Amino acid sequence: MKAVWNDTVIAESDATVVVEGNHYFPRESVVEELLRPSDHTTVCGWKGTASYFDLEVDGARNPQAAWYYPDPKHAAAEITGYVAFWKGVTVTD
Repeated sequence: MKAVWNDTVIAESDATVVVEGNHYFPRESVVEELLRPSDHTTVCGWKGTASYFDLEVDGARNPQAAWYYPDPKHAAAEITGYVAFWKGVTVTD
């Protein structure tokens, strides 16, 4: 699977985990230098609290376009250390 935004590959992996239709990429498969920390969080009843990253590619910024669960609840343990994308990021195989 490949995550692309602004004509740039953000992540690529054969080992994604699909949860609720979203591909979660192993953190080591994500291009770290494109991630910018965000203070934004959301809460999912069964996964826990999600933290977000902004994406920055060639001077363009996509706020809160990547999320992850730093300490997911037991039911979502399989996505520990994984990152998912939205907000215009295209995920294809």
